[in-house]
Amino acid sequence: MIHRYPTIFQTFTIPSSSTHQDLVCIRLTPKAKTLALQELSLKSEISTSLAIKLQKLLMLSSHHRLLLSKLAHLGPDLGLPPNFRSRLCNSYPDRFKTVDTSYGRALELVSWDPELAIPIPLRNHNAPELIVERPLKFKHLRLRKGLNLKRKHRDFLIKFGELPEVSPYNEVVGEVGNGLKPHWIEAEKRSCALVREVLGMTVEKRTLVDHLTHFRKEFGLSNKMRGMLIRHPELFYVSIKGQRDSVFLVESYDDEGKIIEKDELLGFRDKLIELVREGKKMRRERRKKACGIDYLKDDDDVEIGEDVEEEEEFDDDNEDGFEDLFVEDEWEDYGGEENDNESDVLGFDSGVEGKFWTSDAASAKGESRIEMW
Repeated sequence: MIHRYPTIFQTFTIPSSSTHQDLVCIRLTPKAKTLALQELSLKSEISTSLAIKLQKLLMLSSHHRLLLSKLAHLGPDLGLPPNFRSRLCNSYPDRFKTVDTSYGRALELVSWDPELAIPIPLRNHNAPELIVERPLKFKHLRLRKGLNLKRKHRDFLIKFGELPEVSPYNEVVGEVGNGLKPHWIEAEKRSCALVREVLGMTVEKRTLVDHLTHFRKEFGLSNKMRGMLIRHPELFYVSIKGQRDSVFLVESYDDEGKIIEKDELLGFRDKLIELVREGKKMRRERRKKACGIDYLKDDDDVEIGEDVEEEEEFDDDNEDGFEDLFVEDEWEDYGGEENDNESDVLGFDSGVEGKFWTSDAASAKGESRIEMW
């Protein structure tokens, strides 16, 4: 793996007193080291905003306490430094503190800040564009391009959107109207608001579904959380590509799949991807010289002494983007077992048709990948 990234890692040898052979060591290249130092410097400058994220997560939890081992899973998506458990968690005693529990070390809320207990406001770009300033004759549900839902599903989402807004920071949910009064619909309204709040804190406005399930008990989420995410395409998009599913906050991306507001930390990830792309070109050049090839097609990689799987990880066509989850086969296979009972309650089928919705990901052609670095 070290030789696959020549622009990031480099090897060197040091003399050894115990053996006749020199010891092989590894270090970062000057470019990678400079980039890493700049990222650490930025994270130290924005440590206050990172502490606010932790404080808001504690305010969202039912007992205002979260295990550090669970926060470590969500830490990279939030932009937390690797040593946040020893540095950041102990640097703001007025906000939170570390305590010992029977399950391990945990972060506990010290003070409740009412100014932080305000949900993220909805973006205006989700509102329909009106030619004439008058109310719509029919109720409108704005969905991303290429997504078609059955009428029963659409009607449910319209009624769901008309329910009173529920703050995820409030534990008790009030009465709801519009004929939808089951307790589960109240809990789902709060769960959607809570997941939206967590995704809004992340750097890329997305995270792994597994990371959210770690906090299912602390945040009061349903055991069928994945089904809830799939049931609300107006709020979330679940990508089933790869071994682990990812959930995206739809309102943070435009119609072309590009993130609207880029976090400062994303700039360093883009530079890291450029280094990886540069290393791939260097490996291509080495293979061309070794084989005496004067011309190499841009779309085809010549493999010599390497497994095909190595290049598949950097395949230009293998985008981990926004494919359509709502194709009939994928909907039934993916959410069938989990959503059978919920579909009966809602009164609609989950099969829908749609086109693919792709994001601008970071592959070898300058697109963005959703893989974590």
